[in-house]
Amino acid sequence: MGRYLFIRTLWMIPTFIGITLISFLIIHFAPGDPGELMAGGGLGAASGAGLSTEKRVAVDQAVADWRRQFGLDRPLHVQYFTWLGNILTLDFGESFKDQQPVWGKIAERLPITILLNVLSIVLIYTVAIPLGIYSATHPYTFMDRLTTVGAFILFSLPTFWVAILAIVFLGGGDFMDVFPPGGLHSTAFSETWPWYSRAADLGAHLFLPVLVLSYGGFAEMSRFMRGSLLETLSQNYIITARAKGLTERVVVYKHALRNSLVPMVTILAGILPSLIGGSIIIESIFSIPGLGQLGFQAVLARDYPVIMAVFTMGSVVTLISILLSDVLLTLVDPRINFRGRGVA
Repeated sequence: MGRYLFIRTLWMIPTFIGITLISFLIIHFAPGDPGELMAGGGLGAASGAGLSTEKRVAVDQAVADWRRQFGLDRPLHVQYFTWLGNILTLDFGESFKDQQPVWGKIAERLPITILLNVLSIVLIYTVAIPLGIYSATHPYTFMDRLTTVGAFILFSLPTFWVAILAIVFLGGGDFMDVFPPGGLHSTAFSETWPWYSRAADLGAHLFLPVLVLSYGGFAEMSRFMRGSLLETLSQNYIITARAKGLTERVVVYKHALRNSLVPMVTILAGILPSLIGGSIIIESIFSIPGLGQLGFQAVLARDYPVIMAVFTMGSVVTLISILLSDVLLTLVDPRINFRGRGVA
């Protein structure tokens, strides 16, 4: 197991380099020049529209000076390898927008995004597993069909649309004022509040974002749980357990459930990256100062260092989640091991 983890960790290095290289090229080939935005010229000014010759020359010189200051005048491969060498020491450079260290921005916002995604994962599995178990143990009943239809409806609803409706109907819009429409704290928030008051205030602000971020996940996962458990319940060893006179509860929860959780653990490797991607929309709509909102604002401003830092954090989390799902598989099903791969 230890040797397998070591080899998998080594393989993460070229994978990480490939991900960051593709991201770097996409960002730099995308339309829009950060030099024109940051130097204050704008696309129209840089092209000379409505400017005299002297002003056009001044704008072009300002853009060139700005690009030279941040190294954007160098070849792309030089820029990439310089960036790659810097991140080995967690130096993501300085933001084009305000010349502040990018790592400081990431460290400030990352805990908020982690909290949002951890709560979403807990909610997804808390809802999906019991719902999937009930549907599998009561197949083709009215409740099973109802939950199936409901899951497909929830899964098909766009996240941004549901988020806007949640604010309008529950966030003090034109209807009910049940939850705060955005942010992390109330306007009257104070650090001197008791811890339970601060926790309640934070929970009220995170309720709608976590729910909107999670509903598609537990709709999808409940269907996976149902299908996996139904397949397990049709196995010969389950039929034998029933023939021995074991109660249905013992058969389901002691013999069938553990084997049915294997696909659920495997899917975890894909859920976490998708939640991080979804948090960009959620954090922007609900004005949550997390990593997703930072990345969205950086894209609009063509802030290359911040964009690359957000992509880097996302790729690292994705690679770690894939490795973590492999490790969790051995805990869920002891029959799974890595000896057959020649690395144990």
